[in-house]
Amino acid sequence: MHLQDILYTQGFGTRRVCAGLVQQGHVAIDGKAVTDPFADLDAEGLLFTVQGTPWAYHEKAYLMLHKPAGTECSQKPSTYPSIYTLLPSPLRLRPNKGAVQGVQAIGRLDQDTTGLLLLTDDGQFIHKMGSPKHHVPKVYEVTAKHPVDEAQIAKLLGGVVLDDDPKPVRAAACESDSPLHLRLTLTEGKYHQVKRMLAAVGNRVEGLHRSRMGDLALPADLAPGQWRWLTADEVAGLRAPAKAAKTPK
Repeated sequence: MHLQDILYTQGFGTRRVCAGLVQQGHVAIDGKAVTDPFADLDAEGLLFTVQGTPWAYHEKAYLMLHKPAGTECSQKPSTYPSIYTLLPSPLRLRPNKGAVQGVQAIGRLDQDTTGLLLLTDDGQFIHKMGSPKHHVPKVYEVTAKHPVDEAQIAKLLGGVVLDDDPKPVRAAACESDSPLHLRLTLTEGKYHQVKRMLAAVGNRVEGLHRSRMGDLALPADLAPGQWRWLTADEVAGLRAPAKAAKTPK
């Protein structure tokens, strides 16, 4: 693949802009500037720098982000900063045929909700992870306003009715390890679902954090606002059929 095309697929601008970056000596491989935009390279596994910033070629982008509180999962936020401002420009500008450019969040978290958020430019992967038909378990750490009792847990596991659907929704797993903390596993993604489920059993969410999606847990060393690439094994694990939901210890 030509070097200018490699840069283009990674979101460094139009092909003309990418050619200019190369011709001006801003792109280096193995520490040496490459000035021929038509240099033919094996893109797979290629490591390079653009204006001193290291980058690795990825045919498709698969990321995790530790969403901080006070951010919106929207390209056009209304009140709070967008999560997309936490990502480098190339991830926001990656070309995508017939769709919005750049990576997109898989589902949304409320502005006050923190935790694991996946982003990608792979439309099929977005559908796989976001569709309720695939039953991908998502684990939420809930801080409740009032102590959680066994009756509330039983109702959450048995099913509660929300105001927009007569069909009960139920937690796939639920446990409380302290009076005001609840670990809740869901396989659906209804609007404000955790908050509405807690309200339906007579309680209230004071804090909400998503700690896991499928077999992928938010790493303890990924601070709020930070992101990283998913490994090939992590992507493969997320693509695998959903297992019976268990509440992680």
